[in-house]
Parts: sequence; structure tokens; C-alpha cells
Amino acid sequence: MSLYYRWKNFEEEEDRPDKPRRFGVTEMRTPHYTLPTQNVLEDIFESMGHFVDGLKLAGGSHSLMSKSVIKEMIEMAHKHDVYVSTGDWAEHLFRSGPSAFKQYVEDCKQVGFDTIELNVGSLEVPEETLLRYVRLIKSAGLKVKPQFAVKFNKSDIPTGRDRAFGAYVVPASRSNEFVEDVDLLIRRAERCLEAGADMIMIDADDVCKQADSVRTDIIAKIIGRLGIEKTMFEASNARTSEWFVKCYGPKVNLFVDHSQVMDLECLRGRNLGKNHASVLGSSYFLF
Repeated sequence: MSLYYRWKNFEEEEDRPDKPRRFGVTEMRTPHYTLPTQNVLEDIFESMGHFVDGLKLAGGSHSLMSKSVIKEMIEMAHKHDVYVSTGDWAEHLFRSGPSAFKQYVEDCKQVGFDTIELNVGSLEVPEETLLRYVRLIKSAGLKVKPQFAVKFNKSDIPTGRDRAFGAYVVPASRSNEFVEDVDLLIRRAERCLEAGADMIMIDADDVCKQADSVRTDIIAKIIGRLGIEKTMFEASNARTSEWFVKCYGPKVNLFVDHSQVMDLECLRGRNLGKNHASVLGSSYFLF
């Protein structure tokens, strides 16, 4: 029997439309440090399946499982209208040669995956080759989600200190990290969308890991150019999720840990304010 929160009306489209959703998508990773057994996933789907749009098998975990086990997990997800993504594992196949990628796509389709994720940074292939992979996946009838990583120099993060009363603040030393050209990233992402990519995953790491020092200019530029429906951001923690929903509303697409799904749904709700934890504490189920 379906369970409903008294404070939540799932028919209110002002919050989030019903599945399948084009926006306000919540994708969760499988339990990362434990074996994603069917019992664990079934418990998650039975209790929170209405809030979950997608499931990503984290860390290439599906490469360690038999096809029969993967099929059973995917079938369980599909029963709850949850799509299943491979995660960023395709780049490990190039050790076996170029032909291995086409076989990988065919294997993913055979076991029932809906989406193949491509980690653009790890693939390290020319742009035209990347676009060819996108078209290959689409021609197989699967969805494709290229993942781009945003990197910038940590010394560019404001420290919170100021020059009060004329005091001199020693500038932070420059780090030796690779700095990604955001405009170049967006241009490559736009070409992927033109080639048929369904959504762009942004692994913003340093940009989004700490909400207090988030580079709002980078996030705004990516959303402004690609569109909020075509981008998904990895939210490293609950504070980051709250920042995204507060700034961009419930329509923002987020990738979170399975333990953050319920908290994120509270944040997406209407008129809950910042004290969303109180909602969970006071609500109860109606059977």
C-alpha cells in the first residue's frame, strides 16, 4: 500500500510533477561502502520510491556483479519508475581497445540499463570522438549523460576576511591545481547536447563541496547557458542541496547519496523554509 505524508500532496505540480520528470530530478547513488543488495534497494524504493527518479550504480560496482544480479536490481528499479545509470565506468574499457566500447554499450542495453554516463575528464579523448560515442549510445536506444568536472584554483575562493580599518590581508598562495576553462566546458557540453545527450552531469567538486564558499558565478553561467532542465549537479552534502534548492528552486536536478533523498524532498517542498529538519520530526505516515 502506498504511503503518503500528511504535509505533502504529490498531486501539487507547483512542487514537482509526477514521474517521469523532466526537471526536479533526484538521482541517487547506490550505497557506496556496502554491497547494494536487493533487500537494501527494495527498502529504499518501498519507502522513498516516489521521490527517486534515477539510480546510479556507484564506483563501477556493476562490473563486479553477475549479469543476473544486475538485471534483478534494474527490474526492481523499473517497477518503481526509476531509471538506472551505469555511472562513470566506460573509461576503464579502453584498456581492451576501441572495439570494447561498442560491446559495452550492447551489454548495458542487454541487461537493462537506461542511461550510460561518460566521464569526459577520464575518457581523455578528442572532442569529435566524444561526440561519436554520444551518437553511438543514442543509436542503441539508450540515454547518455556526459559528466564534466569543474576545477578552479582554491586560492580564488573568498576567505571571508576583509581589510577592516585598512589592515592588509596577505593574499592566499596560488595552488598548482588544474584550472578548467568554464566557457570551454560549456561549449563542449553544448555540442554533446546537440549530438543527442539527454542531460549534462556537473561534478563540481570544489565548486559545490562547501556551500559557504560555492562559486555562484560558475554555477550561474552553466545553468544560464545549458538550461536548468539539461543540467544535473552533484550535491556533496545536505547543505549543498539546500543551497541549490534555495537559489534555483525545486526544479533543479541533483545527484545525491541515498541517505539524503528524504531530506532533499523536504527541501523541494513548498513553504518549508530553512528549518526543513523540523518537518521530518513532526510528520507521520498515513496508511
